[in-house]
Amino acid sequence: MRRFSIAVVAAVTLGTALSSAPAHAGGGNGGRGLAHCTAGTCHFDVPPGTYDVRVTLGGKAASATSISGESRRSLLPETAAPAGERVTRSFTVNVRTPEGEPTGPAGTPGLDLRIGGSAPALAGIEVKRARLPQALGSARAGGTPIARQIFLVGDSTVCDQPGDPYSGWGQQLPQYLREGVSVANYADSGESTVSYLGNPQLWATVRPLIRPGDPVLVQLAHNDKTTDEATYRANLETLVAGIRERGGQPVLVTPIVRRWFSPDGTLNNGTALLVNGLGVDHPAVTRSVAAARDVPLIDLTAKTKALVESLGVEGSKALYLTNEARDNTHTSVRGATAYAALVRDELVTRHLVPKGKVRVG
Repeated sequence: MRRFSIAVVAAVTLGTALSSAPAHAGGGNGGRGLAHCTAGTCHFDVPPGTYDVRVTLGGKAASATSISGESRRSLLPETAAPAGERVTRSFTVNVRTPEGEPTGPAGTPGLDLRIGGSAPALAGIEVKRARLPQALGSARAGGTPIARQIFLVGDSTVCDQPGDPYSGWGQQLPQYLREGVSVANYADSGESTVSYLGNPQLWATVRPLIRPGDPVLVQLAHNDKTTDEATYRANLETLVAGIRERGGQPVLVTPIVRRWFSPDGTLNNGTALLVNGLGVDHPAVTRSVAAARDVPLIDLTAKTKALVESLGVEGSKALYLTNEARDNTHTSVRGATAYAALVRDELVTRHLVPKGKVRVG
């Protein structure tokens, strides 16, 4: 049985930066963290928005603590603290309704955090409203650093999956980011470029939320099975233009591969590499649009292909739900975590996120 301890009474301070409506916990004026954390969970009665969370970990015994929250998002990887010592970590989290997939259930109001790990010990927690940019080029407000928000536009391979054993890479990305960068995952299961643009719960909802300087990562292809090349290209261009009109930074992401091996042990086939029934090579079109429109490209097709092929037919099964559900398209937590790490590295390489704002390892 795992043990959970709140080593000391946790200080919880909730305040506002941009809104006149106070953020608060439990309907009060802030308070002590022990009132908001019980049985391995913490709940804060805050409105939708972006929040900085600072935690102090550790206890009398050696501990190892991880934190997830909201719709199964990994927010902090397992973090060790030696016996009798404290370590402090911080992250920024997006709170929204619905809290998971945009077309899914509303979820629970407020911010919900789950304390996990092999030997969890939470010694303190502080939550406050993050500051977001208000004007193009803003970097600081009143001397306070401003948080950046990474928006994700995608399908089921990216989204906040509601239940085990499924996980999208966007669900695992937050654990690799430090305070000051959050992930707003608006990926939704079953969506193509056509349906994402056409559903008012999706693009029409996301676009107004984009702030100047926000990176917006777009990975849509798996469900464009009957989309012709001209339409697919035009849809990507529409998304790019809409992001730029809001002052955001569009980033095109080629789709993760399907785990579908050819007899020679490679993924050199249309099923694995997302070539649809009309012969549309989705990764190739995405690369073409990125080059033509001068948009940063994360070639996740190439990156995931290399990883899957390196692991081989047997080793790569753990990245997908091959054994659990005979599913070679959707990823396990392990696979989503590995793919999120690839995205993290590309964000840094392409100077979309400062190196100091990511966690490595």
